[in-house]
Amino acid sequence: MTGAESAGTLPAEVDVLIVGAGISGIGTAYHLKTKRPGTSFAIVESRDAIGGTWDLFRYPGVRSDSDLYTLGFEFKPWTKKHAYGLGDEILDYLREAVQENDLARYLHLGHRVVGARFSTGSGRWTVTLDRSGDAETVTVSCRFLFSATGYYDYEAGYTPEFEGSDDFRGQIVHPQHWPDDLDCAGKRVVVIGSGATAVTLVPAIADDAAHVTMLQRSPSYVLSWPRENKLANAVRRLLPERAAYRTNRVLGVRLLHEMYRSARRAPALARRVLSRRAARSLPDDYPIDVHFGPSYDPWDQRLCVAPDADLFDAITRGDASVVTDRIVRFTLAGIALESGRELEADVIVTATGLAMLPFGGIDLEVDGRPIDLHECITYKATMLTGVPNFAFAFGYTNSSWTLKVDLTGHHLCRLLDHMDHRGYAVVTPVCDDPTVGGGPFWNLTSNYLRRSEDVFPTSGADGPWTMEQNYYLDRRRLRRDPVDHPALRFSRVPASSTAAPPRRDISDQRAEA
Repeated sequence: MTGAESAGTLPAEVDVLIVGAGISGIGTAYHLKTKRPGTSFAIVESRDAIGGTWDLFRYPGVRSDSDLYTLGFEFKPWTKKHAYGLGDEILDYLREAVQENDLARYLHLGHRVVGARFSTGSGRWTVTLDRSGDAETVTVSCRFLFSATGYYDYEAGYTPEFEGSDDFRGQIVHPQHWPDDLDCAGKRVVVIGSGATAVTLVPAIADDAAHVTMLQRSPSYVLSWPRENKLANAVRRLLPERAAYRTNRVLGVRLLHEMYRSARRAPALARRVLSRRAARSLPDDYPIDVHFGPSYDPWDQRLCVAPDADLFDAITRGDASVVTDRIVRFTLAGIALESGRELEADVIVTATGLAMLPFGGIDLEVDGRPIDLHECITYKATMLTGVPNFAFAFGYTNSSWTLKVDLTGHHLCRLLDHMDHRGYAVVTPVCDDPTVGGGPFWNLTSNYLRRSEDVFPTSGADGPWTMEQNYYLDRRRLRRDPVDHPALRFSRVPASSTAAPPRRDISDQRAEA
């Protein structure tokens, strides 16, 4: 198999059902396969290809905004010269990870999970899936349900209502649904937005387009950073491949951690540093405060990265420009702004954000009781109160997503080892303190996140209830701290049930390792 093909018939029963075949699903499958070789599992994916984000997004220049020494898996080195991967390179990397670790036989593409019901009596989930190939509905029984679905709706991005959009004579596209036949060569393009997608798109199409304008209501911080990590490449020349990768990963994690911590402790200094870095790549008289000086502090929203200052270079050459203004309406020829100016355009790209969707929109039910996710509190940022035998992968917003995926995979295996060793069938996080919870699932203030706060779980201020944005704290609590915790309720199924898990011949030391 190429690493992207689907396996045969989906099993009727598995120990663990992984929902999603992107970075999170593939990484979790690796941990299960290598650390628990006797565990049966399957990966189901609603789309007809693996890769998640990296297969879905096809707009020009799509790339990572984290270095691949930390965005890559801990078990598979990133071997390219540059640290930031293009979308097709990352997709190839994921396919290789599937192929090298014989994970294709666990993949079941074209299977969308629509609902899952848990029975405490049997200690198992019954999961309902729609199969795209023949429009059939199938069910799978599993002991543990693992969500690796990310956090946004794959069906549609977010586009606000723009008055006059039907009047515009050109083409309007959202980056999440980039047409294969869209050619921007020689055209005037307006990209609405100031986030990572806009910052990526503008320089990618600036060379061919007649002109590209990034139209933003308010600025974002943009960090100019070298595409090639020369220190990392020097380490690669000196050390064997895997040792070099481990070293570069450690260095990358520390750099990201210290940059974030420093920015939060001294936001005024961080603001000045970001402004000065931008100024080095822009004309002397460029109004940096207007177009790249947000009103919020660094890391109140996620920083955008411009590898090798590509966005600033496109502006300096005159191929691109930034307009900070508000939209009044779309017109026949472009966009009318509050300032009275009209931006003429042949193509308008609405890089206006994502539509958020927790855990793939799956309807969860426990013993006949529908689960309201917003009433759930996160436990160690991997489980939910009141939802038995359920875990999820959710990466960092201030660092690389995959760092958390690897930690979550380790913790899932430790938890299953602990349960097997003691004969437990069910584990449920329970919060007995009514004052805990109610905090945001996210630590960012971006509009697209705020719009979805009421559909995501909440978090607490301390203890196991926090959604940490700190790799080192998570590494301790997910890989080192004892699995057992007063907030976890373990139970066995009745003796008559056939769902009781087999006891694994492992030591207490391994269960707590």
